[in-house]
Amino acid sequence: MRFPLRKRSTPPTTLSMAGDEKRVPGSQAACKYLRSTCSGGTDRCARQRTPGPVYGNEANLVSKGDHAGEGYCNDRSHINQLSGNDLRNDGVSHTDIEKGTLPVEHVILSVQGMTCSGCERKLYRSLQSIPSITNVKTSIALAQAEFDFCGSFPVDVVRLIQTVERMTGFSCYRMAESEKMLDLIISGQLMKLIHEKALPLGVTGLTVLDKKTIRVAYDATKVGARELLYDPVFSPAKLAPLAAQPAIASSRAHVRKTLAMTLLSVLLTMPVLVLSWAPLPKHEALYGTISLTLATAVQTAIAGPFYLSALQTLIFTRMIEMDFLIVLSTTAAYVYSVVAYAYLAAGKPLSTGGFFETSTLLVTLIMVGRTISAFARQKAVESISIESLQTPKALLVDTMSRQTREIDARLLQYHDTFQVLPHMSIVTDGIVTAGKTDVDESFITGEATLIFKKPGMPVIAGSINHSGTIEVRLTRLPSENTITTIRSLVDESLSSKPNIQQIADRFASCFVPIILLISMVIFISWAAVETYVRKQPLSIACVHAMTYSISVLIISCPCAVGLAVPMVMMIAGGVGARNGLICRAGETLEKAQNISHVVFDKTGTLTQGNLSVAVEHYVNDDPGLLAAMVLGMTMNSKHPVSNAITAHMKTLDIQASRVTNFVSEPGKGIRATWNGRTVHAGNPHWLGFQQSPLVQAMIPLGLTVFCASIDGRLAAAFGLKDTLRPDAIRTIQQLRDRSIEISLVSGDNEAAVNSIAKQLSIPQSHVRSRCSPAEKQLYVKNALMSGKEMQKKKKKKKTEKKRDNIVLFCGDGTNDAPALAQASIGLHMNEGTDIAQSAADAILMRSSLSGILTLIDLSRAAHRRVVFNFVWAAVYNLFAILLAAGAFPKGVRIPPHWAGLGEIVSVVPVIAVAVGLKWVKLERVD
Repeated sequence: MRFPLRKRSTPPTTLSMAGDEKRVPGSQAACKYLRSTCSGGTDRCARQRTPGPVYGNEANLVSKGDHAGEGYCNDRSHINQLSGNDLRNDGVSHTDIEKGTLPVEHVILSVQGMTCSGCERKLYRSLQSIPSITNVKTSIALAQAEFDFCGSFPVDVVRLIQTVERMTGFSCYRMAESEKMLDLIISGQLMKLIHEKALPLGVTGLTVLDKKTIRVAYDATKVGARELLYDPVFSPAKLAPLAAQPAIASSRAHVRKTLAMTLLSVLLTMPVLVLSWAPLPKHEALYGTISLTLATAVQTAIAGPFYLSALQTLIFTRMIEMDFLIVLSTTAAYVYSVVAYAYLAAGKPLSTGGFFETSTLLVTLIMVGRTISAFARQKAVESISIESLQTPKALLVDTMSRQTREIDARLLQYHDTFQVLPHMSIVTDGIVTAGKTDVDESFITGEATLIFKKPGMPVIAGSINHSGTIEVRLTRLPSENTITTIRSLVDESLSSKPNIQQIADRFASCFVPIILLISMVIFISWAAVETYVRKQPLSIACVHAMTYSISVLIISCPCAVGLAVPMVMMIAGGVGARNGLICRAGETLEKAQNISHVVFDKTGTLTQGNLSVAVEHYVNDDPGLLAAMVLGMTMNSKHPVSNAITAHMKTLDIQASRVTNFVSEPGKGIRATWNGRTVHAGNPHWLGFQQSPLVQAMIPLGLTVFCASIDGRLAAAFGLKDTLRPDAIRTIQQLRDRSIEISLVSGDNEAAVNSIAKQLSIPQSHVRSRCSPAEKQLYVKNALMSGKEMQKKKKKKKTEKKRDNIVLFCGDGTNDAPALAQASIGLHMNEGTDIAQSAADAILMRSSLSGILTLIDLSRAAHRRVVFNFVWAAVYNLFAILLAAGAFPKGVRIPPHWAGLGEIVSVVPVIAVAVGLKWVKLERVD
C-alpha cells in the first residue's frame, strides 16, 4: 500500500509565509503542517485530527526538527518514510530512511463495519502489519482502534487511514482526543477564504469533514468557543448540529448502510422467487434470463462487499473469516445456476434445474440477519450511554447587565457564569456564586436525599436542581466535565480485553477453518451416499451434496462466540457507571467474582473522613502564633487530617503564617521551614512524641493524634475524632456471609484503629496500625502469598471447592497508591469529581462501601451471562450444523436458502442476554 506524498528530492519541509500554502506532490489536498500541543510532554504529541485536508496558520508551521518536548520514534526498524513506500511488513526495505527522529502521534480511529470478533481480529492484524504502528488496541464494543504512529507529518495519518481502509474494507475516521473541537457549517466561498487567511490565535487545526462542514480544533485556555464564532474568519459560519458519540454514530451509520443494502437485496430477490415458485406459464428460458440478470445484480451489488472483504483479509492478514464462508457458499450456488442456465439456453437442461432462488434468497437472508444484529447492537450501545445526562443548552449570565440568554452548551467558555432554574439539569461542573437550592446528585452519590447548595459549594454536571434558582461559575467545560470523564473511563475499560476474551478470540480464529473442513467432509459423505447407496448419477449426487455443504457453511456462526464477552462487558461497564462504580479494565470485572480477602484503609474509607478537632493543646504561651504556623503547613496538604486541622483553624479566624520548603512525607506528615526554623507536623510516632504526656492522654480516647514540632520540640498536639460510615457494619457483615476475609490497615495510632476494628468485629490478627504506605503494600503482598499457600493445601482436599485468591484493597487514594497497585484489585473510594487521577483498577464514585458488594454481584452476573453465551453458541452451532448436514432422520434439514437466518438465531440471544444485565438486582446497603 503506497503513500505517494512527495519525491525523495523534495526537501522535508518548507515553511510558508502567512496565507501561503504548500502543495504536496501526489496529494489532492493542499496542506499546511501543523504543530499540535503536547499534553504529556512525552509520547502523545502531534495529535492532529486529519480525516480531510488540514490547514493551519504560520504560527503553527513546524519543521521536522522543531518538535521540542514531543515524543519521537528512534527505532529505525519502525520508521518508514511515507513517500511512495509500501507500508506492509513484507520483509523488503522500500525506504531510504532519513536521518533524524520522527514524532510519535497517538491516533484513535472510529471504525464503521465491524460486526464480530473476526472483523476486530482482521483490523488488529492489519494495523500490526504496518511497521510504523505500535501499541495497537482495538475494541468492537467501542467500534474503534487506537495506536501510536511514527510519521513525519500530520498528513501521513490521512494516507495511513486510507491504507487501513483498503486493507480491511472498513470506513475509518480520526477521533478527537485532547483538543477542544467545534463543528461549523460554512459555504464553499468561506471555505476558500479560510484557506487563504491565517487562522485566529488559539486555533490548533482545521479539518474538512465534508463540503459544508469543518471541524475547528482550538486551545480553550487561549480562545473561547464564542470568541471563535465572533472572529472575522468564522463569523459567517453556523454551529453544526451536535454529533452523537462516535461509537453510537458509527453504529447508526452501519445500521443505515446495512438496511439500505438489505432493502435493495429484497427488491432484487422477490421477482426471482416469484419466477421460481409461482405457478406461471412455462417459459423457462425467459424466466432463466430474468433470474440470471437479477441474481447477478445481487451477487455483485449486495454480495460484492463480501468478496472484497474476504479477499482483503486473505491477502493482508492471511486469515479466513466468516465472509469467506459466505462467498464460498453463495458463489457455489450462483455458479452452478449459471452453468444450469447455459445448458438450458443450449437446449440441454439439467435434471436438477437452477439455483438462482437459492443464491439470491441466501444473500438476502444473510443481509436481514446482519441488519437485525447490527440494530440490536446499536440499541445495546445506546442503552448504557450516559450522554443523555449532558444538557445541550445553557442559560448564560451576562456579568455586566445580569441578563440571561440561552446558548448551545458547546459555546461555554472558561470564566462563564450560567444560571440553573428549578427542575433543570446542571450543564457542567462549577461553583455556586449566587442563590441557594437543593440538588439531586444521586447519579453520582447514590443518595436519594437532596443536597443543600449555597455560594461557594461545588455542583456536578448532570445533577438536577430542585427548589431554587442558582448561578454557577464554570470550572470545567462540557467536553471535560464529570459526565465526559466517566464515559472516558468506561471506554478505557472496554478497550482492554479480559483473559476469557482472548480465549474466545483464539477459538473464533480456528472456527472458520474447522467449518470448511466439516463442509468438505459432508460434501464427500453425501456424494458417496447418493452415488453408492441411492444409486443416483454422479452429477445429481454432487448437486445434492452441494446443498448440504452450502447449508453448513452458511448456518455456522462464530459471531456468537466473538460477541459473548465484549457485549456483556460493555453492558456491565454501563451498569456499573450508573451505580457509581467504574472498572478501568475488563479484567477487574472478570476477577471480582472470586474476591477472597478485602483489606480496608481506615480514614476516609471505613470512616467518613470528616474529621473534627476534639482536643487541642499548645506548649508555649503564644497559641495564636503556633496555630498560624500549623495552618500554614496543613493548608498545603490534601490529607483528611490536614484538611480537618485547616477547617478548624479557619473557624477560629486564624491567619496562616508563611512557610517555605514544604515537603510532604507520605504516611508520616509534613516538613517545612518557618521563620528560619525547621518545623514538622504529622504522626506522633514519626516525630518521636508517642510517649509525650499530651499524646498519651489522647490515645485512650480513641482519637487520631496530630502533632507539630519546632526544631524537634513538641509545640502543639491535636486529637481528632471520626465516625464510621453508616453502611460499614452491614457491608462488613455481608462480606463475611460470603466467606470473605476482612482486614484493616491504617497509619493511625493503635487505639484509634482498634476502636474502629472493635465496632466492626474485625479480629486483632487482621488489624495493623501505624502503617506506612510501604507497610500497607507489604501486608497486601503477604495476604496474596498466604492465600496462595491456602490454595495449595485446598488442592489436596478434593472435597473443597477451588477458589482463586483475589485480594481487594479499598482506600481513599491518600497514601494508598502502593497498596492499590499491589492488590489483585485496587478500589479507590472517591467522593468528588476528580476521578481521572486515580490509578486504581476500579473507582467508587459514591460514599458507600456497598459499592464493593455491587462490584462482586455485577462480576458474578456478568460471568453467568458470558458462560451462558458460550454454551448457547456451542449448542446452536452443534445443533445447526447437524440439522444443515441432514444428520436427523426423516429428511429433517435446513435448505440452503433458509440457512441465512442463522445469524439472527445465534447472535440476537447473545445480545439480549447481555442487555439483561440492566435489570439485575445488585446488592445495596442503605
